[in-house]
Amino acid sequence: ECFLTQPEEKQESTAKAKKRKKKKISDILEKSAPKPGVPKDLQDLLSQHFDARRSVIEIEELKLPDSCFLPANDLTHSFSSYLKEICPKWAKLRKNHKETKSVVILVICSSALRSLELIKSMTAFKGDCRVLKLFAKHIKIKEQTTMLEKGIFHIGVGTPGRIKALVEQDGLCLNSTKYMILDWNWRDQKLRRMMDIPEIKKETIDLLEMRIIKLCREGSVKLGLF
Repeated sequence: ECFLTQPEEKQESTAKAKKRKKKKISDILEKSAPKPGVPKDLQDLLSQHFDARRSVIEIEELKLPDSCFLPANDLTHSFSSYLKEICPKWAKLRKNHKETKSVVILVICSSALRSLELIKSMTAFKGDCRVLKLFAKHIKIKEQTTMLEKGIFHIGVGTPGRIKALVEQDGLCLNSTKYMILDWNWRDQKLRRMMDIPEIKKETIDLLEMRIIKLCREGSVKLGLF
């Protein structure tokens, strides 16, 4: 009997320890009041990511000056009201956008489900403009490429992996893009923000490095943290 109970007790204490550990991470997040993301958060994240693997000169080229950023969301905004604030001349921009294979506003978030939520919540802002879903779930990349080739879309909302793939395959061109919004503050069921998810973080940084940082430094794209 002694032999039987010991491993059980051990198992129980290990399970409890695991539970405690797991709970602790969420506890910290639950207790810490959400702080809105600011440009410095993204700049620090990029520095940490590139520091070990780039030369000083390369790192300098990957730095984002403050002038590249739009006002950040102070957590009081709905998505529509935030877009209205950062893009007051939307009606004119929308009217003048005539290029295929491109969008004026590119919104990047952590999942297909979250993309759909954001598309719904921008109704008051978007008016009759066309929004394209740019995620992988249930939509083949070929379909998205064809749609971009044939139609005029004003806003693209999706995940960094699919957007990166579209840019690499020349399905999406970023020359007309004026605003890139990162869904920075939103937390999923596990209380993780998009940059807390390793794969999403890596793909977002890859996308930024691939093209966006250069466009921001040249002044053609502005970055917003929602």
